[in-house]
Amino acid sequence: MSDQIKFTPPTEADLNQVELNQVEHPAWDEPVICRVEVDLPGWLTKLTGQSHWEVYSEEEEENCISFGMRSLQTRGLHKAAELMAEKDMQAEVTLYHNGYAVVDVNGQSLFDGALTNATNDCARLSYYHVSGEPIALN
Repeated sequence: MSDQIKFTPPTEADLNQVELNQVEHPAWDEPVICRVEVDLPGWLTKLTGQSHWEVYSEEEEENCISFGMRSLQTRGLHKAAELMAEKDMQAEVTLYHNGYAVVDVNGQSLFDGALTNATNDCARLSYYHVSGEPIALN
């Protein structure tokens, strides 16, 4: 008889059985709902320097929501001069459900990236458990 111990590596079935029998799941395995609220007129004012933005159309698709917006800019002190200096700015803001956003103004891209508190102080992100209970982040 030999005093040596023979090591047999676990089979894939053994490893799968261990994973299936784990009872505890970490909290980050639970689904989380992220809700984003964006002050669109405020955000466009910061991006363009132009105020008085209004939403005139909204279109929801499977993975995003797009908003058509416009701003009427007037310059001058005299009413006739104001009417002659009107410049209508058009914007399309697309907010994707994954947190990405695209902003085009008069055909030019002004923003193309992740919508977070760090990239946009006009956005407020809130997180919730599937039950609807808010999640407080530290």
